[in-house]
Amino acid sequence: MPDARGSVEGAHAEHDVQFYGLSTCVWCKKTRRYLEESGVAFDFIYLDLLKGDERAEALAVVKKWNPAGTFPTTVIDDEKGVAGFSPDELKLVLGL
Repeated sequence: MPDARGSVEGAHAEHDVQFYGLSTCVWCKKTRRYLEESGVAFDFIYLDLLKGDERAEALAVVKKWNPAGTFPTTVIDDEKGVAGFSPDELKLVLGL
C-alpha cells in the first residue's frame, strides 16, 4: 500500500507542486507518473488513505482548486489548479 502522503524529489523544483489523488485511481497514477518522468519535485496526498479531520482538510483544498472535487487535482504555487490528467496543461504551467 502506498504512503498516504510524501514528497518526490526532482530536477524541476522551481514550483511548489501539490498532487492530490486516490491510490486506486488510474488517472491519478498517470498524472503522478507524468510528474515523475518529467523530473518535477512535488508533494503528494492520497485522500483515500487519510482519515477524519486530515481527510476533510485535504478535500477542502481539492474543492478550492477543483470545485467538482474530482481526482487527480494538482495545485501549482498555490495559484493554479489543474484537474484531471492534463499533461499539456501541466507542461505549460510548469514551464517544462
